[in-house]
Formats: sequence, C-alpha cells, structure tokens
Amino acid sequence: MQLPYVHRVTKYDPADRDDHGNYTGTEDTTSDHGEIEAAYLQAVEAFAADSDIDRLCVREPGVSSHVHFGVEPPLEGFGLDGVVPNGLRGFHDGATVPLDIGLELVRLMLRESGAWCRLEVEGAFAVHVGWDQYLYVGSSRPCRMALARTRELGLFPERLHASPYDFEPEEEGVRRPADDDFWADLHRAVACGRAGLLEEAYVDGASRWHRLTSDRLDAVRAGLAPRARLAVWPDLSSDIDAVLGALPAEGLVECVWQDEDGRIHSAVVDEDDFPQLTARVSGAAAAALLPVDADERVALLTAVLPDGDGVVRARWQAEPSLDGWAQSPGPPNG
Repeated sequence: MQLPYVHRVTKYDPADRDDHGNYTGTEDTTSDHGEIEAAYLQAVEAFAADSDIDRLCVREPGVSSHVHFGVEPPLEGFGLDGVVPNGLRGFHDGATVPLDIGLELVRLMLRESGAWCRLEVEGAFAVHVGWDQYLYVGSSRPCRMALARTRELGLFPERLHASPYDFEPEEEGVRRPADDDFWADLHRAVACGRAGLLEEAYVDGASRWHRLTSDRLDAVRAGLAPRARLAVWPDLSSDIDAVLGALPAEGLVECVWQDEDGRIHSAVVDEDDFPQLTARVSGAAAAALLPVDADERVALLTAVLPDGDGVVRARWQAEPSLDGWAQSPGPPNG
C-alpha cells in the first residue's frame, strides 16, 4: 500500500540544488555521529509520534556482502550486536522492534555500518535510509507537527510522491512456500542422493549453508531464520582435486566447502583469489563450485519460508529453479 504522505528528510538545503536537483552545497555525505545525526533520529521520532507509532516491523533486511578474502564488515556483526536482540540472528524479515531499537537501526543505516532494512507499520508508517544521508519517511497522516519539528532541528523535509527505495517485487521470482509438501519433496531428494546442500538466505547479501542428510533434515528445518529464502543444491563432492580443477580461467565463482570439523564456508572469488582459495580448500572434507551469474545459477528447487500459520508474508522471492526435479525419475537436468 502506497502511503499518501511521503517526505525526503535531509540536511541539504534545497536552495543549494541545481536545475537538475543535484546538491551543490558543502554538507558532507557521511554522518557526523553528532548533532546532525541526532537531529535525523529526532525527526524520525517526531514522525512516528505524529503517526501514533511505537513499534516497527523489519522488512527486507540486508547486510553488505563481502566477496573477497580479507574483506571485513565495517562493524563486527554489522553493528547489530547490542542493538537487536540476538544480534544478526534477530535481524530477520518480520521482526518487530520497539521504536527505540528502530531508531538505533536508523542510526546504523546513517552510519553505513553494513546493515540495512525498511522499517514499517503496514498501511500507517515507513522509514528507510538511502545513499548520502537521504532519509525517507512515509505516513498515513499529514504529520504537520513532525514537519515543523524537523525544520526546527535544521533539517529539510521535502514532499515526494513516493520513495525511490520502496520495495519493488521481482518480475520472475518464485513464491512457492517452504511448506510440508516442499519438505516432503526434499526428504525424497536427499534420500535418493539428488540433493545434499541447502542455502538459507536469511538476509539479503548473506547465506548460511547446511549439508543435508535424511536424519538431520528436520533439525535443519527447525533452525532456519523466519521468512528465509531457500535454495536446494546437489551435495558437496569429496573429490577436492576435481572441484579445484574445475575453476574457470577467469571470472567470478562461488566456492562452498566443508572443513574436517564439519563447518561449512563459502566465498565468492575471482581469478586473483584462486591461489588463496586453493590453499584454503585443499584440506577440506568436501566442496563444490556454483556459478555467480544469475542466468547460470539455477538451483534444484527454491522456496520461501512461510509464517507459522502457513502464509508467505515475505515480499522478497526465491530465484527460479528446475521445476519438477523432485518427482522426476531421471536426473535433475534430464
């Protein structure tokens, strides 16, 4: 539902914009971690009060993905530890947080800590942060008191038809729920050796990997993050030499491997990182290479976890998959 009152709130004076709307003034595009940042948070608080909102729902959470060895997130745990209960594990689509925690999430986004989300109350309120300290607030109410308060704080609210960061569904996504039928299909596929690896995209930009066996499948299911996107892949291979020998001459590839102690890791690397990847994976128990290009990266089966009542409320979608593989008597690509 499109909210009727949407404002872009910034520290950038509209008088300092050129004919194309580009800012030409001297304000920095990063947070000052001080009075201006505090003004942004007070403005959000004022809009929430004007909208009679004291709790917010986390939607489409994401974290910055690190695609090469040695690249660390800007903050440990993306700054979520001590902000969201259970840190990154509590940062999932549909999580409801009180306004004070919502304001701390806005602070993390202003500081570009690596964590991002939309904060909403359906049909009533929305707030999220774009690039360069652009804050977008939507409400079902005019919020005249909040607008006045925002100007008092030295910020500039500008009315918009809509935020450029509103959620837009993917045109070719998959809405299959990861329901009992999905798990029954997966049990059969694991039992006959067609499937052995589950990718759990618990936030946008990060995944957890689970190696599947028939006796572990129920435990894996019970431990998944709410509303996660799932992708099923063939099992890892114990022939490490063959896996590493299949590295392309150049380009990006994702390697998933399991250590001797059972932990599963993944990394997206290019040819510059292949020597380091080889050294890291050569002692692994099992591994696999997956394509990164969306046209080539097609899982055996994909789905989205529904809520406890069986309804899929996540707005994001799973990627297309090889439909019908679970029941087919032939191999997945046959």
